[in-house]
Amino acid sequence: MHEDGNGGGRPVGSDASGRGVDRSAAHGPGDREFLSLERELTVFLRRARANQGEMAREVHPDLESAAYGLLVRLEEYGRQRATELAAYIGVGKATMSRQLRALEELGLVAREPDPADGRAWLVHLTDEGRSRVTRVREARRARYVRQLAHWDPDEVAELARLLHELNRGMEK
Repeated sequence: MHEDGNGGGRPVGSDASGRGVDRSAAHGPGDREFLSLERELTVFLRRARANQGEMAREVHPDLESAAYGLLVRLEEYGRQRATELAAYIGVGKATMSRQLRALEELGLVAREPDPADGRAWLVHLTDEGRSRVTRVREARRARYVRQLAHWDPDEVAELARLLHELNRGMEK
């Protein structure tokens, strides 16, 4: 049984007794698939947010959950301008500045002048930040390996491909 996205335990499209309700007449062709997608994404995103919070605390007890993605981006792509990070994450400059300041105070990132533009700064992981992020990401990958051990590696690759396509399709 899947959660309904509102914390309830009954499937979407069921009445109070848990019996299925046929709502197909209220929707057009293909809507059932998109309702199913919405339900599964809701559950997935709730679990992902909780997971991200755990990983952020593993990097540093005072790290905000949302900042974990910034650290991963910096680990994968190296030095970047704050504006690039803000665009990638989908937040404004003020929010990004606040998050970067907090990461600097924790000793996880540092800024340096951009040699291409003296007015801009490049943000990068400190050695401590890189060490902590790498350790947490390796533990996370090992958890995925355990949880998906019964999957065919081609299925894992296909899931990654489809999620990549979904993410690309949702970019602003």
